[in-house]
Formats: sequence, structure tokens, C-alpha cells
Amino acid sequence: MSPIRLIILLVAAGAAIGAALLVRGMSGGEAPVTESGDPVVIEKEVEVSSTKVLVARTDMRVGSLLTPDDFEWSDWPEKALNAGYFTQDANPDAIEELSGSVARIALLPGEPILGSKIVKKGETGFMAALLEPGLRAIAVEISPETASAGFILPDDKVDVILTYEVEVVTAQGVKDTTITKTVIENARVLAIDQMFGEMDGAPALTGSTATLALEPQQAEVLAHASRLGAISLALRSVADSDENEGRATANTSLLTGSDSGDGGVKVFKNGSMSGRS
Repeated sequence: MSPIRLIILLVAAGAAIGAALLVRGMSGGEAPVTESGDPVVIEKEVEVSSTKVLVARTDMRVGSLLTPDDFEWSDWPEKALNAGYFTQDANPDAIEELSGSVARIALLPGEPILGSKIVKKGETGFMAALLEPGLRAIAVEISPETASAGFILPDDKVDVILTYEVEVVTAQGVKDTTITKTVIENARVLAIDQMFGEMDGAPALTGSTATLALEPQQAEVLAHASRLGAISLALRSVADSDENEGRATANTSLLTGSDSGDGGVKVFKNGSMSGRS
């Protein structure tokens, strides 16, 4: 073998050994160690433009009479604005203007106010929106003397008192007498056509008509009673307004003349018996 070929073989063998040692060192060596810690959180603030929108502050039931305390201004994303919302920029006096309105549908706290959800004073359907399902609105004539001197206001509870004249049979013959009885209790006042006037020389709120919320048969009792005699309204205490779960009650026997609460005294009109009181 020539010296040159021998040198080439030695160089090749050395290179092969070196390559083997290099591969072994790379595969058998420890993997580089990296330090681990808490994950890095990158916070980025995104500015969202908003405007003040009028929303419900509390739960509003159907027929609720709304006051300034039922509304508040709340931030609302401009991208989610509805054309029907009341905004503080466009409607700064909305709370004052909408106070005294009635909720047409139930509203939840934080829900934006829409004109379609409420009935404003003077609008068609305002009185109907005040009524609970199953109730009727019926008006009765009053005066300051028969309505607590003008202190009865909408949403108060009252008793309806009937006073009328009858003819009764006694041992001494037929004579006139006056009967007074409560025919309806705990009725809700929907409205009174109040106006400023004077009573005993002092300014006072007076009215000639009161509108009550009653069940259909109770409304019949009131209509019948108003034809029999004079109607008076007695203001009830707030502490008594929850009786009978806050609903009105009525003496429906007045419709049939079967009420014998006054000892079954016979009632005469024009000399003929017409029923019992």
C-alpha cells in the first residue's frame, strides 16, 4: 500500500471517530434548562365610548305609577344605542318629563326606558294602563265635604260610604229614616279631577269626580249606591291598605236588596215596598 493511500485512510478513520464522538455528546448531554415562573399576562386597555341612557332603577310592575326615584342615568355603549332610548345629551329633562307616567309593561332594574314601554300623562290608554287585569275604572261624584276635604289623592285607598233615606214601618206607622253603611272597602283611587279652590276661606285642593279601580260586580255596587243616595269617601290608613291582600271588597247584597244588616227593616218608596235595607 502506498504511503499516500495509507494517509488518506488514517484521516478518514479519524474523521469518522470524531463524528461519532460528536453525535454521542449531543445525544447523551443534558437538555438546556430553562427557568419557569408565573405566566406573563399582558393587559391592554380598550377604550369604549359610552353615553348616559335613562334606565329603570327598580322593578316596575305593569300599571306602576312612576316617580323620579324610579329612574336613573347609566353608562351605555354607543355602539349598542337604540334610537328610542332617552339619552342625557338629547333628553336632559327626561326624568322630570316622564315622572307621573305609567308602566305599560314590566321593567327590570337597569333596563333602558323606551317610549313604547310607558304611557305618559294625557296619552290615550293612560287610565287603562293603571288598571290591573280584571279591574274596571268607574267614576263617582264627590265634593270636599264627602272626600276628606281634598286630602284624598291618586293611589290612596278609601272606603265608600252610602247615606240614603228610606221609609220604614214602625208601630206608629210609616216614617222616614236615614241609613248609612259602608258598601265598598279598600278601593284604590286612580284619579281625582283636582283643582285649586277654597274651603272655609283657605286654599285647598278640591275635586268633583273620583275614579276608583274595582272588580266588575263591585263597580255595579258603586253605580247602584250612587243612585240610592249620597256617596262619601273615607281615607284609609296605609297600615290598613294590605287587608284582603290589598284588594277591595264590596257589599254585593245591596244589588239584590237582600241585605238585612239593619234588622230587616222594610224599605218603601212611593207607598209600595221595594226591598229591604
